[in-house]
Amino acid sequence: METLENSNPKPLSVKEWLKTLLLLAIPVVGIVLLFVYAFGSNENPNRQNWAKAYLILAGIVLALVIFCFILFGSIFAATMAANS
Repeated sequence: METLENSNPKPLSVKEWLKTLLLLAIPVVGIVLLFVYAFGSNENPNRQNWAKAYLILAGIVLALVIFCFILFGSIFAATMAANS
């Protein structure tokens, strides 16, 4: 039977959350750290779940932005072709 090593994790302090948020504000480092936090085996489960949720939300937002660019780009292209 598998045992849970960290069944009652210590909550992250305000200092740890501030450090996390400041590191995520650095452009490339932030993206890499999100993946490390989300899929690292030695991470606090609270931070791990937060990072996974953040990545899912970022993926949804990215998909919506790409969809809007395609939609408005095609509208613009159709308008320009009709005016030519």
